[in-house]
Amino acid sequence: MNVDEMDLVSQLKDVAPLRPEAYERARATLRGAMAEAEPARVQELAPVRGKRSSWARNRRRTLGAGIGAGLLALAAGTAVVLVAPSTHQSVAPTAASASQAPGGNIKLVSLVTDIKASDGSLPGDASLVVNTQTITGRTPYVTYSLYTDSGEYYVTDTQNALPGAIAGRDNLAEDVNAREVAAARFAATGDLDAARKQMINATPNPFGLGLSPAEQKAAWDKALAEEAKILKQKGVTTPPKRPTGKALEGLINNHLWINSVDALARGAANPEIRAGVLRLISTIPDVTVKDSTTGGQPTLTLTAGSALFQGSAEQVLTISAKTGMPVSSAVGAPGKKADSVTTFKVSRVTVADVKAGKF
Repeated sequence: MNVDEMDLVSQLKDVAPLRPEAYERARATLRGAMAEAEPARVQELAPVRGKRSSWARNRRRTLGAGIGAGLLALAAGTAVVLVAPSTHQSVAPTAASASQAPGGNIKLVSLVTDIKASDGSLPGDASLVVNTQTITGRTPYVTYSLYTDSGEYYVTDTQNALPGAIAGRDNLAEDVNAREVAAARFAATGDLDAARKQMINATPNPFGLGLSPAEQKAAWDKALAEEAKILKQKGVTTPPKRPTGKALEGLINNHLWINSVDALARGAANPEIRAGVLRLISTIPDVTVKDSTTGGQPTLTLTAGSALFQGSAEQVLTISAKTGMPVSSAVGAPGKKADSVTTFKVSRVTVADVKAGKF
């Protein structure tokens, strides 16, 4: 990510998530330039020493570039979240049709069935997720994240600091977090078309899903108007055209992928959330699923192909083939070694035990 792109990221505060590869490059650049800056991880940011203020202000600023960066990509060719229009697309779908669920990937559908069959209520009232992220040339960074069933969210960079964050009520949850998790829960058993729309709409977007063609255009024009200042600063004089066809499909599925994986990262120890997320991901044509083995255990490798990211990168998510628990996530250029790898250690806990330091 160059200086101009970093500047763009810094200006986009309240829009949808930035594509993973641009986020990771931004994060690596920031780490190198700001030794005391707040480190972050693939799907969530971690606060420094459990402090909320600057972390909370910067979370959307770093993660959020789905609309603005997407518009810039359309106008100036910057690779952000759009896929190139396909010459083989015979019928250009509308935002409404592109949001509808195609047939699900059979491997993920089967795993969802297994998760539901072996559900049983797990003890505890929260998910504890320990992330270890390694970016090329950087020291591995570990974060401890607690996601409670009631919607609270605590993150620290040391295990011992987590009880203090809870006691100090340093809850970092935002409305978007609750919307993503709610969409995942609904997707576990609800209508899949409706669930896709709910997850996509968990973060702001210019699609106007479910609206008339005129209303969809109005939604796009409104988003474009809100980003006009940034586009002007970047030297974009010709407003980008509203995407159609494969480009629109890719943009919508990009939001679905990122929001779904974010929900999985939050509620990984909750079987209902895992089932819903995997059911949603199963509808994304540009995500391939293959059998694999990790640490001697059967896993599934989910590859969000470069078509979701305008050919610039891909994200590979590895999950347990038995439980759907996330094992690792890797981001990098297609066909090359990943620039960033995050491993997950997930467990079901009680907030009371964590607060007492018993975890």
